[in-house]
Formats: sequence, C-alpha cells, structure tokens
Amino acid sequence: MPKIFAPKPEWLRKKITPSSHQAMKNLLGEGNIHTICEEALCPNISECFSQKVATFMILGTECTRACSFCAVSRAKPMPPDPLEPDKIADAVLKLGLKHVVITSPTRDDLEDGGAEHFCKTVHAIRTLDDSIVVELLIPDMQENDQALESIALSGAKIIGHNLETVPRLYHVRKGSNYERSLRVLRKLLEFNPLCTTKSGMMLGLGERDEEVIQLMEDLLKVDCRFLSIGQYLSPSLHHAAVVEFVKPERFAFFRRVGLEMGFGYIKSSPYTRSSYMAHEYLEES
Repeated sequence: MPKIFAPKPEWLRKKITPSSHQAMKNLLGEGNIHTICEEALCPNISECFSQKVATFMILGTECTRACSFCAVSRAKPMPPDPLEPDKIADAVLKLGLKHVVITSPTRDDLEDGGAEHFCKTVHAIRTLDDSIVVELLIPDMQENDQALESIALSGAKIIGHNLETVPRLYHVRKGSNYERSLRVLRKLLEFNPLCTTKSGMMLGLGERDEEVIQLMEDLLKVDCRFLSIGQYLSPSLHHAAVVEFVKPERFAFFRRVGLEMGFGYIKSSPYTRSSYMAHEYLEES
C-alpha cells in the first residue's frame, strides 16, 4: 500500500485544547511526574486530563530502543529516582484515582528492565489504599524470568504488554520480537494465574485482515483476554508513515470478531490507546 500524506479524515480530527488540562499539568509538574500522555503525544490528552485521568510514566522519559512508530525519545537514560514511587502514590491520592495505569520506557540498561521500580511503585500505591486497581503496561524486560515473576506478583491486577503490530511489520519495533512478546504474556500468567493480561495493537501500518485475526488467535493461545486496537498516527515525518487511515467500521469489525473468538473485552476505535478508558476492561468484561 502507498504511504499516506493526505490530511486526516473527519473521524481523526480530535482537538487538543491545552487550556482544558492546565490544572492537571500543574499538579503533575509539582512532583516532576511524567505521563505517557505527554511523552507519546497522545491525541486523547485533553479528554483524559480534563477528567483527571492519566497514565503515569516511571523510570524517566528516555528509551533505550528506537521504535519508528513511537514519539518517546531515545537517549541515555538517567538512573531511577528512588523517590518516584512515593511521588506517584501521592499524585494518585491527590487525584482520587481508583484505577491507576503505570508504564515506562524500555530500560535495557537496567539488569531487571526496571521491574523492581515497578514493584515499588505498586507497593507505594497499595500501601495508601489497597482497594485501588493498579494496571501495569510493561516492556518485554528482555524476557528476564526473575523480573517477570516479580512483576506478576507485584499486586497489579492487570499487566499489559503490547504486541503493537503483526509479525510482518515488526521492523517498526526496533529490538523487539513478536514471539518473545507472546512468551512474556504467557509467563506472566504462569507466575501468577490470578492476574489478568492485556495487549494492544495499532492499525494503519499496512496490516491485512487475516494477519490481525491471526494476532488475536496468538494472544488467545497465551490466555491474554484483554485487547486494545487503535489507529497509528505518525508522530513526525521522521517516524514510520501512516499507510492507511482505517475506517471506524473496520475497528468495529475486529472488535466483534475478537469477542466472538473469546476475548473478555476489546476496546477498538481510531482513538483507542493502550490505557484509554482502562477502567472499562474490568467493569465490562
């Protein structure tokens, strides 16, 4: 398929209004707290920030990989901030959140991929209020079993790891491996059958329908029952280009097919992102 350089279609013209979420930015800025919403240039930022909803980003803002679809910068990361878990917990308390999503850049420079820091953050939040649902969205941790086991037993209710796209298009995921990501999802449940796993993928990179359905079958084989599907939007001209603006009806089609296949919940729409309306997965499944 040819690359798309045309203007976005009407269904992808969501407006970002910085004034509507300045209060949220101020609160996060006070604690020097980062969000993937800002770092990844999420188009839902105004909607979520205005409702005091955010996905916290721990372990800095620099990634050790250079995925060509992602806006997070690649640079030498700083050492983890030992005070960060408590800062995140304090922000959760101030915002009155009942469902919290925590993610990070890929930290291949750390022996455990940042697993200990994830666990400390979960502990800090649940120490304040153990009724809070904590959801993690983790990198592959280079399939470090010890790291994955600690994550699985951290107290997080949902643990997500995104496949992002179909195997044929994995050149956009530098340093990643489709089969390894599937093994990560499988191992998380082996280490803790009581947690729930989740994954996410993008449409618009040139994937075919049968490839998307095969990806869903692969997730079900490793007992992953939650899935997010959204439109890929190129962060800049230097990133992978959009091949197709996928119509809303096609997102609805994949949701319907996936639920019939056995997924517990699928959120599928042009503006869906990994943690968008994350609370719905448990409520609606």
